[in-house]
Amino acid sequence: MKKIFLIICLSIFYFSTTSSFAQAGATVSFEKFISLRSVGNPSISPDGQHVAFIVGNTDWKENQFDNEIWLSKNGETPFQLTRTTKGGSGQIRWSSDSKWLAFTADRGNKAQIYVIRIAGGEAQVATNEEDGISSFEWTPDGKKFVFTMSEKESKAQKSQKERYGAWAEEDTEFQLSHLWAVDFKPDLPLNELPCFDAKKDSTKKQDCVSLPKAERLTEGNFTVGNFGISPDGTKIAFSQQPNPLINTFFKSDISMLDLNTKKISSLVRNLSADNFVTWSPDSKAILYSSNESDTISNYYKNNKVFKLDLLTNQSERIGADIDENIGNLNWTTQGIFFVANQKTLRFLYQYDAKTSKSKIWSASKEYIFNASFSKDGSKIAFVAQNPATLDEIYTSATSAYKPVALTEMTKQIADWKIGTSEVITWKSQDGAEIEGILHKPQNYDAKKKYPLLVVIHGGPTGIDVSAPDAGYVYPIMQWVEKGALVLRPNYRGSAGYGEKFRSLNVNNLGVGDMWDVMSGIDYLDKQGMIDTNKMGSMGWSQGGYISAFLTTNTNRFKAISVGAGISNWITYYVSTDIHPFTRQYLQNNPWKDMNIYLKTSPMTNIKNAKTPTLIQHGEFDRRVPLQNAYELYQGLQDVNVPTKLVIYKGFGHGITKPKERLAAIWHNWQWFNQYIWGENVQIPMDK
Repeated sequence: MKKIFLIICLSIFYFSTTSSFAQAGATVSFEKFISLRSVGNPSISPDGQHVAFIVGNTDWKENQFDNEIWLSKNGETPFQLTRTTKGGSGQIRWSSDSKWLAFTADRGNKAQIYVIRIAGGEAQVATNEEDGISSFEWTPDGKKFVFTMSEKESKAQKSQKERYGAWAEEDTEFQLSHLWAVDFKPDLPLNELPCFDAKKDSTKKQDCVSLPKAERLTEGNFTVGNFGISPDGTKIAFSQQPNPLINTFFKSDISMLDLNTKKISSLVRNLSADNFVTWSPDSKAILYSSNESDTISNYYKNNKVFKLDLLTNQSERIGADIDENIGNLNWTTQGIFFVANQKTLRFLYQYDAKTSKSKIWSASKEYIFNASFSKDGSKIAFVAQNPATLDEIYTSATSAYKPVALTEMTKQIADWKIGTSEVITWKSQDGAEIEGILHKPQNYDAKKKYPLLVVIHGGPTGIDVSAPDAGYVYPIMQWVEKGALVLRPNYRGSAGYGEKFRSLNVNNLGVGDMWDVMSGIDYLDKQGMIDTNKMGSMGWSQGGYISAFLTTNTNRFKAISVGAGISNWITYYVSTDIHPFTRQYLQNNPWKDMNIYLKTSPMTNIKNAKTPTLIQHGEFDRRVPLQNAYELYQGLQDVNVPTKLVIYKGFGHGITKPKERLAAIWHNWQWFNQYIWGENVQIPMDK
């Protein structure tokens, strides 16, 4: 039996004097970093007067990240609107008259729709579905909700479990989702309880109010994805695919349901993926994304968005003048708006249908995440961030970009020693221009040489931008304060640099990525900025894979950390839940081209490895299955390289709970401080 180091520090909590010793050189505790509140998903009311948004909090007692809805009325100071114990609230939806706000929450009876009056009062439940609902929309007249819900387990499935226990054939275990509608009854007594099954709930019949029963709108051998109700309330456009399994997105099409006749007709049906995006304000057209006939390169090619005229059935591509993926599309009476990355910035664009050109609406150098528009398109609420701030919620008129902040999240770090960050550029081995974010200490001295830690993002189509709260499970802020430089490279394949750049690591994974990382290090070395005897590298997912590749292909680092990384593309290909990803980036399967799988796999050169390597992985990771960690761990042990494998129990591809994330940060702090600074860090165990 293999000896596995399972280090899960579930009891790590508030520390006293021990933590100050363990975090020598850093004044901000890891708990404070994890506890930073965040904002997102703004939703402006149809009349443009109010803005609701999500605030993320850290609940250490329940060991969860909790999202709740906050509200700013008439531009005033926001206040917390929802409180869902042992869970969160989300999916903000406004009624057309801006008097009600609906959201989803699990308050002990699965995810249900709740509604609350903006004028005041308590939230009341609007649905009572045994297995809960998924996504939902409010009909334009405010009288109904339309939602998706997974089908219940069939009698045959129940009988199978009862007789033969729990087993499943691969690619056949799923529940289809379909569209349902339910009446909204705003006049239900708020002081009475909804009726639930008396066998499962103590509510008595005389104490309760019966909620309306849902009506099924679609059925068949398909599952419903994105959907939207036409502004005139007569139709629903929706995406459908054979089943909800991740790889069948290639077979998604777009259909339309006539709410009067209940008939379904096909709207868009290409060879590859088609997905509904949104309706035009006049209900005469829709926007949709499509890969058309491309099933071999859509992981790294630009997405394509089209406008479909429902009267003529003619499609016209929009946003083609932007060499990047476009998203967060909104179609208002003021025009079509969308966001797109441009290197380390992210702008909001406005599309001009007359000229087929897109112009930047957000004039300042910020990174805009998503936006929400009032019904007439005259006002906007959005999330933005710049190198000096955390994410904040802003509002503006769409006639001119004049943002007004509604939140003050950045005050949380006002007295933190976060250092500075800047974008640097260098040439890679093949001449490709690479950018990266370089973090420096506050008291940076150009005459000194600093230890260097390289933190590599995932994706590969992710992107790093200048931000004071970067890190995830890597204590970047604390290392910078301790006296290190941190480089976060946007290696080939990263988002923001166009389709050609995202294609540069096709058939060249690992190899080209290593060129980009090492050439960045050489650039800093030529500037006289770093101590090349004190360097480390780390990353999660694709960043973990690149770090694993560095482990077995260079000995220039003193320590490396591999988070949820691929160690062998053959092992990965046969066990991941996204097989097409590998076939697209390596242009073949291993049985047809074993050479490319060997060339790009860290395990191929395991005999050359010498760098002490920490391996971190989730126990139930399907995206990058756990055997990748085992394979690298055993290979490094066989060639006598110091290594440690940490498995986070109960997690998939990400560490999604605060206590285990705290543990993962400590493990990286401990590993790199040992090999870069020569410190023997003991992880605190006392409360």
